[in-house]
Amino acid sequence: MNLKNNFTGKIFSTVSRIAHETGCEAYAVGGFVRDLLLQRECKDVDIVVTGSGIDFAEKSAEAMGLKKVVVYENFGTALLKTDDLDIEFVGARKESYRGDSRKPEVESGTIEDDRNRRDFTINALSVSLNRQNFGELVDPFNGLDDLEKKIIRTPLNPDITFSDDPLRMMRAIRFAAQLEFTIERTTFQAIIKNRERINIVSKERISDELNKIVLSSHPSSGFRLLMDTGLLHIFFQQLAALKGVEEIEGKGHKDNFYHTLKVLDNVAAVSDDLWLRWAALLHDIAKPLTKKFDPVEGWTFHNHEFRGAKMVKHIFRQLRLPLNEKMRYVEKLVLLHLRPIVLASEEVTDSAVRRLLTDAGDDVDDLMILCQADITSKNEIKVNRYIRNLKIVKEKLKEVEEKDRLRNFQPPISGELIMQTFNLQPCKTVGIIKEAIREAILDGTIHNEYEEAYGFMLKKGGELGLKARN
Repeated sequence: MNLKNNFTGKIFSTVSRIAHETGCEAYAVGGFVRDLLLQRECKDVDIVVTGSGIDFAEKSAEAMGLKKVVVYENFGTALLKTDDLDIEFVGARKESYRGDSRKPEVESGTIEDDRNRRDFTINALSVSLNRQNFGELVDPFNGLDDLEKKIIRTPLNPDITFSDDPLRMMRAIRFAAQLEFTIERTTFQAIIKNRERINIVSKERISDELNKIVLSSHPSSGFRLLMDTGLLHIFFQQLAALKGVEEIEGKGHKDNFYHTLKVLDNVAAVSDDLWLRWAALLHDIAKPLTKKFDPVEGWTFHNHEFRGAKMVKHIFRQLRLPLNEKMRYVEKLVLLHLRPIVLASEEVTDSAVRRLLTDAGDDVDDLMILCQADITSKNEIKVNRYIRNLKIVKEKLKEVEEKDRLRNFQPPISGELIMQTFNLQPCKTVGIIKEAIREAILDGTIHNEYEEAYGFMLKKGGELGLKARN
């Protein structure tokens, strides 16, 4: 196969000319070639050359009139940025591994050595940028056949591939999820066999792959593979613990692992937000800790939303995810994820809607997405009833928001004004008055306006025996 027509730009013609002038070999490799054949957009291209990748990059930059070359001396690579592509140059190399580390000993090698170190056959595809066979597809491991059959397979012995670099097990599952491919049987069995090797990989690298799985079109497929290979039990025990159904007196509960994956897929169908997807993944995370059987009620998971919200920080720390506003956002959605459903099953009062708006703030729309995604019952009548009731809640949220302006609500009377009005120092009484004003606004007793709130403050102060300053 010749892909010459796909490599007609200035970048590739320049690389080809420099390769000819310097007597080097040059190939576009890896994901760029794979995605080109799959007709997927890709803005990053790796170019492997014989000799020094850094020297070749600097010559290419000069020829293309690019002033900046980002050099990574430790890795022997260099990066050029253009309007269309990020191009990384690396010298061909071969690798050898020690048993206690996934970081290889690297030395210069041939183009063949470089192909042998590729993780999967579909990533070992390359395209020649050499003048004599420019645009020719090089496929040493039948990667094109695997691409057509939608198969993930290692070029060499998968036991060695995964033992050498266990992160490749996560990458196999990530590519299977992203591309909607199947992991070939021998490769899959090698992941199971070598799964404990994942312990030598940093949590940051694992989470990077995990986030890419979460961001795939159907993330459930990746998490099923993580479960089936046993990897999930090693680095994310809390999620693995959701799996399974217990039965007592003929009463069973749903499998919360597969329910969670359905919720995650439902969110993924309508939102690309990574952290909203994480909220879906963690929304029922405390169910194993709160599960109880009652002869009358059956299986219950009381307060799992509160326990789950408290677990979020530990899980984020464990997986080296950011302990910042992203984490707090996930905590909030896990804590509130039952509120709209409970609201939908009762009479939708203005007061309850006001409280939901003030607690959710700007995240109320995301909360409603999560809540609707959480409806996974196979009972069509029940599903239709929940969706119909949620629609009423959404309409009421919009109506109350427009009327009362309560999103990110702060009472119009500050603690400082209360102290100034009644000549108080900071004390419990100030908090009582401020909370009373807040509750009055949320209950609809007064409007969310300064004048009414000020009058209510004076009244409440009088009830507490306080006198306003003249």
